[in-house]
Parts: sequence; structure tokens; C-alpha cells
Amino acid sequence: MRAVIDEDSVLLRIGVVKVLEMAGFEVCAEVADAAGLLTAVEEHRPDIAVVDVRMPPGFTDEGVRAALVIRQQWPDTAVLLLSQYVEERYAVDLLATNTSGVGYLLKQRIADVEEFAESARRVAAGGTALDPQVVAQLLVRRHSDPLDRLTPREREVLELMAGGRSNAGIAAGLVISDSAVAKHINSIFTKLDLPRAEADHRRVLAVLRLLGVANG
Repeated sequence: MRAVIDEDSVLLRIGVVKVLEMAGFEVCAEVADAAGLLTAVEEHRPDIAVVDVRMPPGFTDEGVRAALVIRQQWPDTAVLLLSQYVEERYAVDLLATNTSGVGYLLKQRIADVEEFAESARRVAAGGTALDPQVVAQLLVRRHSDPLDRLTPREREVLELMAGGRSNAGIAAGLVISDSAVAKHINSIFTKLDLPRAEADHRRVLAVLRLLGVANG
């Protein structure tokens, strides 16, 4: 898999490059601003772009705006946003445009090399990776809704789904069987009023409902 890295901190950029190369990625470009990122993605068409939220010249939301352009113009390129702090509106903006091949992690996660590499691989393959702190903060602003119908265990399952875990990954994380996970997920779909429909991906819709990106 091929990657483009956009990070203005030289030391952090070197670290991200090393982690991705160890994970089997080919880093085809390293840039330090949004304009360079868009140029690199257009030229190399990578599997994933790893993007800092705040970049020169304004250090506000340049990375997010560039990520949204990438999702619109080059939808085959996944985007993994990195942020120093939890900024929930950026996660919501990114998820609202496309629910596959997206990630939002705090930069501190890079220190856990194996976990960060796995998250990058998952996003590049079309999955999602949301930092647990991002998920937790998004949940704080939730009001009473169908999510209140979920049991504590079902909520745990749904939060792990939001983090991009597969059924097997959820089972391992909660130390329960795969069949138990499947039962919990079916119950979640029922309680969130997500009937079977070919046009809708119920797993994605459930996660969006959790994060407040989609209304009930």
C-alpha cells in the first residue's frame, strides 16, 4: 500500500514515515502543508493520506479542509487525520462526507507503533479508526434518543464498532464469543430502528447514529 504524509513537524513526520514503512507501506511523498498534500495526492494517487489537522499557514483547519477535498476528488484515497487534541467537529465533518476509509486519531497514539500501524492498514483498506477519546467526547453531547435503549454491553459493542473493530476484534476485546457479538449487533440494529435494506449499510448507520452524524 502507498501513503502520502502531511505533517509540518519534522520529527513527528519522520516518526510516522518510519512506522508506516515498518508496517509495509510505501511512503511516496512527505509534505508540510495543505497545498503540497493535494499536489502529492493528485500525482501519486496513494491508498492513504495521513494528514495533520492543523497546518501552515494558519494552523487552524487546513488539514481537514484538504482531507474533504481529497474525499471528493480522489475517493479511492483513504484519509487518516492526526490531531494534538480532540476536536469533535472535524471528526463529524469527515464522517459526514464518506463513512469508509476514514480515521481520526490523537497524535499520542503514534507511540503505540503496532496499534497505529494496524489503524493505518484498516483505514487504507476501507475501514475506520476513531480514537477512543474522540468517540467518548462525541458521546458527551448526545441527548435522549434510541441509543438510551441499549444495554451497557451493547453500548460497548457499538463503541468498538465505531473504532473500526471487526466482529472478531470486538469478541477478543470484550472476551466474549463471536456468536454473542453477532447477537448484540442484531439487537443494536433493532433498538436503533435500522431495518434490513439493500441500500443501507446498517453497521455504518449504527455508528453514525452513535456519533450524532445521522439522525434517527
